[in-house]
Formats: sequence, C-alpha cells, structure tokens
Amino acid sequence: MRTQFQRLDKIKISIVSYLNTTPLVYGLENYGPIQGQIDLQKDIPSECARKLIAGEVDLGLIPVAAIPSLKEANIVSDYCIGAVGKVKSVLLLSDVPLNKIEKIYLDYHSRTSINLCKVLCRELWNLEPEFIASEAGFENKISGTTAGVIIGDRTFNLQKDYLYQFDLAEQWQVHTGLPFVFATWVSTKKLSADFIEQFNKALEFGLDQLDLSIEHSTQTTIDKEGLKDYLIEYIDFDFDSKKREAMNLFLSKLV
Repeated sequence: MRTQFQRLDKIKISIVSYLNTTPLVYGLENYGPIQGQIDLQKDIPSECARKLIAGEVDLGLIPVAAIPSLKEANIVSDYCIGAVGKVKSVLLLSDVPLNKIEKIYLDYHSRTSINLCKVLCRELWNLEPEFIASEAGFENKISGTTAGVIIGDRTFNLQKDYLYQFDLAEQWQVHTGLPFVFATWVSTKKLSADFIEQFNKALEFGLDQLDLSIEHSTQTTIDKEGLKDYLIEYIDFDFDSKKREAMNLFLSKLV
C-alpha cells in the first residue's frame, strides 16, 4: 500500500543558488529516498521568496525578512543559512568611514541583508543615510560617500578594493551578542511528517558529505579549498535555539 508521502505530487522547492548551499543542494540531489519526490529549483534569495509568496513553489529557502509577507509560514527544517560572527559574503562596502556615508545602495538579491543593514544603521551605527534601491551593475556606483550592501558569491571576486568593509553578521553579533540567520526553510502549506523527515535527512546527508559536495561542485567563483574554508569557517547550518532567538529578535525589529 502506498504511503501518504508517496501519494503526494512532487514538492516544488526553491533553493538559493549561492555557494553557501553547496552541501544542501548535494543532499537534495543525491539522497536516495527523496529522489522523485521533489522538483528542485535554484534561484537568488529574492526570487526564492517571490516564488513562495506567489505560490509557485511549496517550500523555499527564503530570506527570513520575507516571512512576514506570507499568510502561512511553516518552518520545516533543522537547518538554515546562518553565521556566528563573520559570514564573509554579506558586506557593507565603502570608500569612507561609517560616519561619512551619505547614501547606501541596497542589494536587490535579498530582503534580509538590506533590512539588517537598516537595523544596524539605526541601532548600532547611528546613521541616517539615504537608502537606494539597486539593479544589476550597482556595484560600480559605490564610490565616495555612497556605500553599498553586496551579498552572495559576488563578494568573493570584487573588481574594486574598498577601503572599508563591514561584515553585517559580525556587526549584528557585536550589537546583540547573537548569531544571525539569513535564510531558513519555509513552506506555505502543511507538509507530511514523512516528507519533512526525509527532507531533513537529505540535508543532513549533504552536510555529512561536505567534501564530496565540494568535489562535485561545478562553480568557478573560488577554488575548492576556498569553498571548503567558507563553508566550514563562516557558514553555520544548524538552526539551533540561539539562531531561533536571533531570528525572532531580528523580525521584531523590522519596520
């Protein structure tokens, strides 16, 4: 007799396409029991959120700042994209010190990082800059008293050297003493307990096979040693109690 899990249509999933999901993607693509049960799509963070909000997918690794936009938000995983201290790939870049910044471009890739920047400006740095919505190529407009938030893989090979680089996860920890959660797994409908169990096992499988996931990666942004260092030293995947506390605190600060 087929189980409830087996009777379900394929679960449509949107996952962030950055380097920080390398082991998670590997697990979802290679953990046997979940194969044939999911339709995995790879997107930038803002697109993950858009698809989930629009009902185009059932489950997404979405920026946590998008959670309030959902009518129903079910956190379904023991794993997230988080950091304890520096994250290395979410930066405020500037040619001048913080107190000289007048404008800040906000990366269009993610809601969480730009809202984190706004919280830090308001509560930690005592800044009131003009925030500017960005589009592709905005990185080239960061100069003088105009700074910019840049996230993701683009931070690894910036063509320009900036005099000042502020790691937003590190600054959050300075401010709150807590880690930070950039993205977590959220569904907009009730998923079966069987599926959630297999889903978590798939992610765990990928994390347990970290070296293999790196070896199979086809990315060319950084070398494999650099990718391993990034995933081990800067990304923290466990969605533990401290990260849940940090996420709830951050969401309470959104205005």
